[in-house]
Amino acid sequence: MHSLNSMLCLLAIAPSGCHYHRVRLGVDKYAGLRAEVTDVFAASKARYGYRRIKVELKTGVSEKVIRRIMAEDGLVAHASGRRRYGSYEGETTPAPGNLVNRDFTAEHPNEKWLTDVTEIKASDGKVYLSPMIDCHDGKIVAYTAEFNPNAGLTNRMLEKAVAALPEGARPLVHSDRGCHYRWPDGWGSWNVSA
Repeated sequence: MHSLNSMLCLLAIAPSGCHYHRVRLGVDKYAGLRAEVTDVFAASKARYGYRRIKVELKTGVSEKVIRRIMAEDGLVAHASGRRRYGSYEGETTPAPGNLVNRDFTAEHPNEKWLTDVTEIKASDGKVYLSPMIDCHDGKIVAYTAEFNPNAGLTNRMLEKAVAALPEGARPLVHSDRGCHYRWPDGWGSWNVSA
């Protein structure tokens, strides 16, 4: 077996000429790798990108080569459609007139309250926070936190907020009318304007 360089010297061919003719003949030096990349990509159900495919193949080929092979073969990874948290499940009842009209200020305490459910990513999963905020000073009147967003989360928060109200105060409560505020066991029994 002779090396390529010794064969080129023996035949008196320049290395550049050899490479030129190789390209013209369509010799693919990554033909074997191309097949492996396609197999791993198919096995991943089109989810793996070039970095993950490189890890799976455990070859000394650079990510750049794998990226080029994938581009040439039209292998495009599809990102999983991660569903973000959203409380909207369609309108069940028409909303009353917008009483707040995007004016989130108040001259006196306990005049206007705002609430919403927020998803917080933590190291051990997701936590859902439901605060009640006074528009007068931005103070949190009451809050609850749980691992699931449900009517119980918002109901307990509202119970805490109502318990903190001074005698005779009747704040206007504004929410985004998410499903946890509109469930039958939700705020409907509270007769609160959303």
